Amino acid sequence: QVQLEESGGGLVQAGGSLRLSCAASGRTCSSSHMAWFRQAPGKEREFVAAIRWSGDGKYYADSVKGRFTISRDNAEITVFLQMNSLKPEDTAVYYCAAGAIYLPTQSSAYEYWGQGTQVTVSS
Repeated sequence: QVQLEESGGGLVQAGGSLRLSCAASGRTCSSSHMAWFRQAPGKEREFVAAIRWSGDGKYYADSVKGRFTISRDNAEITVFLQMNSLKPEDTAVYYCAAGAIYLPTQSSAYEYWGQGTQVTVSS
């Protein structure tokens, strides 16, 4: 079992930055591939970014490429999402996810999910 807890969300003006963190605990979490998804009001959950357990493979949604950076610290078993140049359309609840199979954009590949953290970007 893997437990995930997100933090770092909040309210920011357009053009600003936020850094999300996801602390993982439990058996085998250091070898899990990790990802961030988001869900805006009235919309389906969508993929944002993913990283292999080794940290050497990263994948981004086109909508965030060049603005967001995913990273991980396997010593602390924490995954980060640095979000720069934020836009109002980035407003959503952001979820951390962990899985054993690296299919980065597919939510069904992730067995474990956090509770989410709210990110609100004002115009």
